[in-house]
Amino acid sequence: MARLSTLWLFRRLKSRLWAVKRIGRALRLFVPMTFDVLGGRFRPVPWAAFGMMALALAYLAMPFDLIPDFLVFIGLIDDVIIVGWLLNRIDQRLVDYRAWKYGDIDIATSQHSPS
Repeated sequence: MARLSTLWLFRRLKSRLWAVKRIGRALRLFVPMTFDVLGGRFRPVPWAAFGMMALALAYLAMPFDLIPDFLVFIGLIDDVIIVGWLLNRIDQRLVDYRAWKYGDIDIATSQHSPS
């Protein structure tokens, strides 16, 4: 039974790999984008991305959650889900920055959807 559960979990994670990649990409791009915005090198300012990052950080720092953190494993799940969802949305807002940073016009016009 444990083998079946492990196999199911592996398949589930593999099907969500696109989200994990987007979260990682958002984290890698957000700090350089912040420096480019503060330095005046990138405009227009992606205010939605800044707002979502502030919301994600506030949710992590907030003492009250949907599920209390003193429920050790279960209490962390809501943090991971909500912050992961916000980082995924931040990645969507950074399409213009990626196009500017890497000089790829196709990035800005393409739609990134889960496959």
